[in-house]
Amino acid sequence: MVSSKVLSDYELVAVALSGDERAFETLVRAHADAVYGHALRFFGDQATAEDATQEVFIKVFRSLATFDGRSAFSTWLFRVTRNVCLDLARAGKHRPIPTDLMEVDPPSVRDFADDVVMSRVVESAIRALPPEERDALGAVTLFGMSYQDAAAAFSVPVGTVKSRVFRARRTLALMLEPTEGGA
Repeated sequence: MVSSKVLSDYELVAVALSGDERAFETLVRAHADAVYGHALRFFGDQATAEDATQEVFIKVFRSLATFDGRSAFSTWLFRVTRNVCLDLARAGKHRPIPTDLMEVDPPSVRDFADDVVMSRVVESAIRALPPEERDALGAVTLFGMSYQDAAAAFSVPVGTVKSRVFRARRTLALMLEPTEGGA
């Protein structure tokens, strides 16, 4: 039974493995936004992202015992999320929505009250990034992984993750930069 004290992900996994469903629900609530965010950036479609998020947590529930604690739970969850998205795309059930770079232009007049439009522009820009850069950025920003953990998740050197995140941020800054005559 999950008590009122805050448990770490490691503790929640152990409690969930002992049969406490509320511990698993707590893990889901703690990480659902990151999983959904990654799936939304991968597929570019809310309904598909919701389906993928559900698939991720079904897979996590079924394979929770394989989490060995050698990495952070978020690192393991990121791998599961990425693999589920790739599997769904490969199976043809869901396809990533291609993004034309020309669609990414920011609004010509910046209206701070129009957060919805800007968030769509940002999401569209992120989807336009090369997959390696998008994944590295998502691992570090959405899942809060360290560069070391992300490097382990991708089986690449830490410097590779750092350069991918740097390139992604630089590209986003250029893509989202107000055009002349704008704000």
